[in-house]
Amino acid sequence: MEHINRIELQGRVGMVRTNEHNGSRVANFSLATDILYKTRDGGAVSETTWHNIVVWEGKETPNVHLISKGTPVNVVGRLRSSKYTAADGTEKFFYEVLANKLRILNEEAEEI
Repeated sequence: MEHINRIELQGRVGMVRTNEHNGSRVANFSLATDILYKTRDGGAVSETTWHNIVVWEGKETPNVHLISKGTPVNVVGRLRSSKYTAADGTEKFFYEVLANKLRILNEEAEEI
């Protein structure tokens, strides 16, 4: 049996932090995805979900330096869960997407 951990997201970048580590550039950013739907009474609802993304600059992710707030992107990667102990002693869990492909899109959601 094959186990699959693959996620693909398309949305707009929120906060961005870019660093260099051992000569390679890495970006950590938030990504907003939206889903639009109608309620039973016909009212429109927009639901936004924020995702944490980590991407290292490389062959499939060459444009890490172009990522900025509001940039539309398509990200493909895997989901990773982590836990840590907070200052108050409670265990906290968080999820992030480790991207192995990044495409920066133009406003019409086409690749640049």
